[in-house]
Amino acid sequence: MRMRSLCCLLLLVMGVVMGTPGAPTMPVSAQSELPTTDTRASVPPHNLDTHRTFPAFHSLAEWEAKRDFIRQQILVSSGLYPLPPKTPLQARVFDKVVRDGYTIEKAYFQTYPGFYLAGNLYRPLKAEGEKHPGVLIAHGHWGVGRMADTPDGSIPARAITFARQGYVAFTYDMVGYNDTRQIQHRVWANDQASWLWGVSEMGLQTWNSIRALDFLSSLSDVDTRRLAITGESGGGTQTMILGALDDRLAAVGPCVMVSHTMQGGCLCENAPGLRVDFSNMEVAACAAPKPQIMVGASGDWTQTMITVEGPGVESVYKLYGKPDHLKYVLFNYGHNINKTSREAVYDAFGHWLLPTSSVDFHEPPYQMEPVEALRVFPDNQPLPKDALTPEQLTESLIALGKSEVENRKPHDSHSLAQFKKTFLPAWQHTLAVEMPTKEGLRYSELPEENVPGYIRNRMHFGRAGKGDSLSAWAFFPHSPNGRMVILTHSDGKAALLAGDKPGPLVAAILEKGYGVLVLDCFLTGDLADAKALAARKRPFGEFFDTYNRTNLQERVQDLMTACAVARNHYAAKSVTLVGQGQAGLWALLAAPAADAVAADCAQLDLTTDAALLDADLYAPCLRRLGDFHTAAVLAAPHPLLLHNTGAKFTAAAWIGEVYHALGANPALHTSADRMDDSALAAWITEPRH
Repeated sequence: MRMRSLCCLLLLVMGVVMGTPGAPTMPVSAQSELPTTDTRASVPPHNLDTHRTFPAFHSLAEWEAKRDFIRQQILVSSGLYPLPPKTPLQARVFDKVVRDGYTIEKAYFQTYPGFYLAGNLYRPLKAEGEKHPGVLIAHGHWGVGRMADTPDGSIPARAITFARQGYVAFTYDMVGYNDTRQIQHRVWANDQASWLWGVSEMGLQTWNSIRALDFLSSLSDVDTRRLAITGESGGGTQTMILGALDDRLAAVGPCVMVSHTMQGGCLCENAPGLRVDFSNMEVAACAAPKPQIMVGASGDWTQTMITVEGPGVESVYKLYGKPDHLKYVLFNYGHNINKTSREAVYDAFGHWLLPTSSVDFHEPPYQMEPVEALRVFPDNQPLPKDALTPEQLTESLIALGKSEVENRKPHDSHSLAQFKKTFLPAWQHTLAVEMPTKEGLRYSELPEENVPGYIRNRMHFGRAGKGDSLSAWAFFPHSPNGRMVILTHSDGKAALLAGDKPGPLVAAILEKGYGVLVLDCFLTGDLADAKALAARKRPFGEFFDTYNRTNLQERVQDLMTACAVARNHYAAKSVTLVGQGQAGLWALLAAPAADAVAADCAQLDLTTDAALLDADLYAPCLRRLGDFHTAAVLAAPHPLLLHNTGAKFTAAAWIGEVYHALGANPALHTSADRMDDSALAAWITEPRH
């Protein structure tokens, strides 16, 4: 699979704007866009039914940057970044039967070692050696899965008709359906402990689709230049996702799923973190400019296909100069994949993938085989001996995630560069963060106050259009050295100040000539709101994490925004990020945005997952990223202080090994105990900082 990479985030987050600290007044237009209060927790959280609009993209380059972002987000949120190794499929195809114009076979293969995906292979009766287009058929949430055969939708009808038209068609199971029964649908990985490791039903299903395309491509009678996928409802989600990710596809056909309202109501469609910043419409557009047909129905959530979803996706095809590569149709039925809808897909695919002069795209009468004749592993037949249990599958995927980080552990400058190239995008997407540009920052400030010993000003800052408005105090000595410290505490800035005056740590830093920005992060200090915090503890089944940032993600973003304020508004030559209390952990996760970090590790126990399931420390896929290990090393070999580690903050030793291998021992200081303010200030203001 070939995927375009994101632009190097490293240059963005490490850039420093040179200059002398000050507190310039921003233009009125910049102030006017900042909300008077932080609105992120006061607006209703997004969910799968929140209405979306398709964004306007003004250039192909702008769209392709967003497309690359979406592709990376799908992979990271699905626990598939970096992509797992493609282990041998060990495919078995057997029990061939010959019918009128086509054959049917049973097939299964391993998508991961010990996990089996099963289905049926439908082939045309054609001359030996001839190559045919290949099509995957992904089924929706029918009670009988790929065996569904009703007036509203038939999976065998599509497969038989495709085969008669000259395709090799593979109907494969959703996870937990029919023969792919090692796990139970909507039960396995239905907990945040699994999602912490990037283990999810959607992740497994997405990988199964990728490997199903590998299987189809491996067949000697399939033309790998003419591969396609189509599916309805939940299978439409699979179609959109594979269409967005896999450049091998020559055509895609998502049916009754591309919507600006309902985004998918099942675990297999809602990976954590997936749709925080986009909807299914943009996912569908990622297939551009490859040919695509989107089918809507007047009786479901795709009823505005002609006026909303279709034109939105079409705007991207127009950027490529290929509007003719997109078809979108609407039929007056309920949620379906009936004969009318199927024939629309046959016609579109046929014109793109077949010599149309010799093919009739109407669906002729067909006869589905008995269900027992299509089953690969009937209920009375055991699975292969090496088939994993659900618990073993989870353990295997967690071990795979650990190995992806451990195998890339830096041991010299070259491997460090490769580590950053791989994991900076994973860090960005896991924590759902961005480094704001100068143009994207907004401020609201009171006039500077010149008081004995320092200058101070009260301010709010945030990002344009994001709803954030952070409360902060900025302090500067009368003889500044051009460097700045961002200081935050999990109990808010009141824990670091004496009213509106510097507390001991702030005063000690000011004495050394450093500027200090003390802020309240999301829902702390002046922004604290017990009701809002309680409201964000949503039941897992509402997929809160799929559509909204967690408390931890918002706070890490706040620290990155503060770093951008220091560089762009105050023109700091360097930025040191300091977190006290649990905020030290937020600061460590934000390390790539700063030049140095001093983190109170709060004696966090990383030997189990329990602490990271707390609402204030949870982010989906954080363990899969490599949590604090990876975030700290992404900033290496910048100066780093880890104190109050206790005995179980295992990241400290791992980070220490990397710094040692890089010959950067002097830049790292660790302490099992909490450092007092004087010792902390001394480290922060050492000349090397």
